[in-house]
Amino acid sequence: MNQLLSDNPLLLLFVVAAIGYLVGKLRIKGASLGVSAVLFVGLAFGSINPKFNVPDIVFQLGLIFFVYSIGLSSGPAFFASFKKNGWRDIIYVLTMLSCTLIVAIAAHFIFGFSNATTAGLYTGSSTNTTALAAIIDLMGNLKTDDISAKTQQLVAGYTYSYPIGVIGVMAVLKIMEKVFKIDYQKEKEQLRKDYPIDEKLTSKTILIKNAQYDGFKLRDFNKDHERNVLFGRINKSDGVSLTNPDTIINVGDHIMIIGSEIDLHSIIELLGVESDDTFHHDRKYYDIRRIFVSNQDVVGRTLSSLNLNEKYDAIITRIRRGDIDFLAKGDTVLELGDRIRFIARRGDLDSLSKFFGDSYFESSRVNLFSFGLGIAMGLLLGLIEFHLPGGISFKLGYAGGPLIMGIIFGSLRRTGPIVWTLPYGANVTLQQVGLIMLLAVIGLRSGNSFLQTLGQIEGLKIFAGGIFVTMISSIVSIIIGFKIFKIPYSLLLGFMSNQPAILDYSQDLSGNKIPMIGYTVMFPIALIMKILYAQILYLILS
Repeated sequence: MNQLLSDNPLLLLFVVAAIGYLVGKLRIKGASLGVSAVLFVGLAFGSINPKFNVPDIVFQLGLIFFVYSIGLSSGPAFFASFKKNGWRDIIYVLTMLSCTLIVAIAAHFIFGFSNATTAGLYTGSSTNTTALAAIIDLMGNLKTDDISAKTQQLVAGYTYSYPIGVIGVMAVLKIMEKVFKIDYQKEKEQLRKDYPIDEKLTSKTILIKNAQYDGFKLRDFNKDHERNVLFGRINKSDGVSLTNPDTIINVGDHIMIIGSEIDLHSIIELLGVESDDTFHHDRKYYDIRRIFVSNQDVVGRTLSSLNLNEKYDAIITRIRRGDIDFLAKGDTVLELGDRIRFIARRGDLDSLSKFFGDSYFESSRVNLFSFGLGIAMGLLLGLIEFHLPGGISFKLGYAGGPLIMGIIFGSLRRTGPIVWTLPYGANVTLQQVGLIMLLAVIGLRSGNSFLQTLGQIEGLKIFAGGIFVTMISSIVSIIIGFKIFKIPYSLLLGFMSNQPAILDYSQDLSGNKIPMIGYTVMFPIALIMKILYAQILYLILS
C-alpha cells in the first residue's frame, strides 16, 4: 500500500481528503475540527512515509481556488461593513488582530522561537490556514535557502497551537460572559432594529381598524414605522390587488404582510387586528411561484433597477440564497442561483419565469471567462513587489493577489456584461475543494518532521506558546471591544469566532444568530489582514 500511494500522488491526495473529511465530521462535546481535520490526517500519512508527496501545482491550485472564491463571497460584506458602523468595526478588527500579533512577538522572545515557528504559532492560534499557506508561498518567493526546515518549523508551530486556538477561545468567551454578566435577550432586543436577527419569515393577514391610518399611503406608513416587513396582496371593497408604495389603506381593508413574528406582531398592533380572511388562498387571478435566477442580464442588479412594476403585475416577496430566506427589498442585489418567490397575476407568471431564467442548470454553471480572468488578474497583482521601511519587501503571491481581486470583483458583482460572482453552490464547492487540496498537501509535506518534534521539548514549548498567545490576546480583545468600543457582547462573539466550531459554540451561548452577523463583518477583513500580518511577522522577525 505504501508503494502504491507513493507512486500515485493523486490517489494519495484523495485518500487523505476522504479520511480527513470523515474525521472532521466527528463531534466531541459539540465541537468538531471540520475540514481542518484533513491537515491532521495529512500529517499522519506524511509521518508514515516521507516519500508521500503531491506536486506543487496541486497546492497552488487549491490555494487560488479557495482564496478567490472566499473573496467573491465576502466582498459585499467587506464594503457593507463601512456603511453599517462607519470605521468602528474595521478599527476594532484591526485592533484585535494587532493585539494577537503583539502577543505573538512577545511569545517569540519569551520562548525563544524561530521566526518560522512564531509565524506558525500566530496562524495556528488564529486558526487561519490561508495565512499559513501565504507564508509558505512567501518563502518560495524569497528563495529561502533552508525552505524545507523553515516549512517544517512553520507547520509545527501551526499544528501544535491550532487546537488551543479553538478550545482556548471558547473557554475565554464563557469566562468573560460570566465576568460581564451578559443578558443575551436584552442585547437581542436592542440589535433587532439594525440587524435581521429572526431567521424565520412568515405571513399574516391584517384587518385595518385603526382610523388614524385611514387613507394613508403605504409609502408614508413605512417612513413613519420602519420595520423589516413587506406588504403583499390587499383585499378592498372593489376586489383583490397587489400593493405598491402608493397603495392607500382604509379601515376595513384586509392586507397581507410578510416578515418575522415579532415585526408582524408590532405592525398588527399599529394597524388593527389579525384576520383569518383566506382571500390569499384564491388563485383565480394571482398565484405564487418560486423560480431560479439564471438570466445573466439581471444578476448583480438591484430589484428596484429592474422596474418590474412597469412591466408586470407582480411583487417579489422573498429570496432564498443557500439556506437563508430574506425579504426582497428595492436595494436587494440578485445573484446567480437565488430562488425568488413572487406573487403575480396568472397571466404574467410564465413571462416572469422567462425574464429571470428559471433554469437550475444555468444557475449552477461557472462562467469560466470571468472566473479565469479574475484569477489571472489576481495572480498578476500577486507578482507585484511591495517595499516596506527597513528594506523589507514582499509579494501578495498566490494567496493575497487573488483574494484582493476576489473581494473587489465580489463587491462589484458585474462590470457591464461581465458577471464576476459565482453561483452560491459553485462558490461553496470551490471553497471546499480548494481548502481540502491545500490542507492535504501541507499535512503530507510536514508529517515526518511533525512526528520527530512530537516527543521533544520543542513541541511542549510551542503548545505553551499557543496557550499564551490565544488566552491573553482573546481576553484583551474582548475587554477592548466591550469596554472601549462599546460593541454588544453578542456581536463580539462573532468577531472572536475565527473558526466554524467557535461560531457554532458562540451561537449556542447567545441562543440566536447575532454572532453570525459579527462573523460576517469580521471574516473578510480578518482573512486579508491575517495573511498580511503573518507575512510581515515572518519578515520582521528574520
